[in-house]
Amino acid sequence: MAYDIYIPRDTSALANGADKLALLIEKEANQRNIDIKIIRNGSRGMFWLEPLVEVATDKGRVAYGNITLEQVESLFEQEFYLGEQSHTSCLGLSEDIPYLAKQQRLTFARAGITDPVNLTDYITHDGFKGLKQALQNTSQEIVTAVSDSGLRGRGGAAFPTGIKWQTVLDCPADQKYIVCNADEGDSGSFADRLVMEADPFMLIEGMVIAGLAVGADQGYIYLRSEYPVAHQILNEAIEKAYANNYLGQNIQGSGKSFNLEVRLGAGAYICGEETSLLESLEGKRGLVRAKPPLPAIEGLFGKPTVINNVLSLAAIPYILDKGAAAYADYGMGRSKGTLPFQLAGNLNQGGLVELAFGTSLQQLLDDFAGGTFTGKPMHAIQVGGPLGAYLPKEQWNTPLDYESFSAIKAVLGHGSIVVFDDTVDMLEQARFSMEFCVAESCGKCTPCRIGSVRGVEVIDKIRAGINPEQNTELLEDLCETMIHGSLCAMGGMTPFPVQSAFKYFIENDTAAKETAGAQ
Repeated sequence: MAYDIYIPRDTSALANGADKLALLIEKEANQRNIDIKIIRNGSRGMFWLEPLVEVATDKGRVAYGNITLEQVESLFEQEFYLGEQSHTSCLGLSEDIPYLAKQQRLTFARAGITDPVNLTDYITHDGFKGLKQALQNTSQEIVTAVSDSGLRGRGGAAFPTGIKWQTVLDCPADQKYIVCNADEGDSGSFADRLVMEADPFMLIEGMVIAGLAVGADQGYIYLRSEYPVAHQILNEAIEKAYANNYLGQNIQGSGKSFNLEVRLGAGAYICGEETSLLESLEGKRGLVRAKPPLPAIEGLFGKPTVINNVLSLAAIPYILDKGAAAYADYGMGRSKGTLPFQLAGNLNQGGLVELAFGTSLQQLLDDFAGGTFTGKPMHAIQVGGPLGAYLPKEQWNTPLDYESFSAIKAVLGHGSIVVFDDTVDMLEQARFSMEFCVAESCGKCTPCRIGSVRGVEVIDKIRAGINPEQNTELLEDLCETMIHGSLCAMGGMTPFPVQSAFKYFIENDTAAKETAGAQ
């Protein structure tokens, strides 16, 4: 009997030597005449433990964390392949690790458990049950289920998914498209990548269901060019889906068809904006389009198009399988379901945490982050990517849901969370926000293109001590112009981190220094 040993093949594990580790474990087993089977699974999202090696036992998988090449020999000497837990790297049963046990995994239920390109593995773990149900429903019934679930866009704007789908369904057209926005570019974000590298069939299933819902028979995954591993895994999964009639003509004998392919992005942050993405997908320069018309009415090649983020589409199979009410039971208020929070920055335990909306930022960090890597106090937290506000300690008890964050002029966005300790230079962080916009603006509208350049110049004057009060006032006026005058969220949200940095950190730090000087 072969012993099953799981070693992840996702980008984070590979970056920590997972490929070399798998080869060495296989070599060591051969030398000892031990029959093992190495399964390259996806990551469970506990990145600080990678490479994470798991061994299947009758009681469940036993995990061994941060395995190095030097530890392989001692692992075999202590018979880790039998699930023996005496080795210093042993973490016990995987499901009992507190980081995993405290989560509410709906979208990431299979992540780290299955071989991402093994179709049989996917089906065994409830895969394609949502599609099976969708094939029995009318298009309107599918759209109604998505609407009733309360699912909202997970890419940042949080627009109700059901409304977008209903618009496309109601548009008469000879051709419609499903486009997956996989151009994940926010700092500290990796949930989309983990879906594609750990459970690609789930994304494929969600896109096929979307096609059935609105009457589209062609889909595209617009993938960030910096994700070569995801590209490889997606293409392999798509090939197997075609070979087993989950893509292509007459899907599972239903008479319905859906074709899917991956297109690599242009290496530009702005192409994460849906209209710029469409321009790039059509082979043009990634410039933002004016709206209206909305992409749902005139999208890809002028046809009605559903554009959803990876996480939005990945939530669809669960909703169709378990029902809209089962999904809507998670969360609070208008923020239904779960969101994968991505912990990054100055932390001991960076990784993915899927929870229902409603827990506080402070509770999330207390339960999962493990403190700062430097051991210094947390000082500022940026939520929602490079366009998200910096939150001071007094705002960390804010519930993690869209409305609560909007109330404090912050954004939850894609769920990325980047932590800074008390050594951070917040004036430099404010400058970086404007500088990021200079580099990533598509250049179509003046407030974004020119405003960001002027923003960097004004902040540099403040840093140099040149008329700081007047330039701070000028910077605020500039921020308001960008917010209200920009064509898209790139220029419209760039001021958010700048304004929050000044309001909650720079002005407070200045006041504290003046008070100390007076004493």
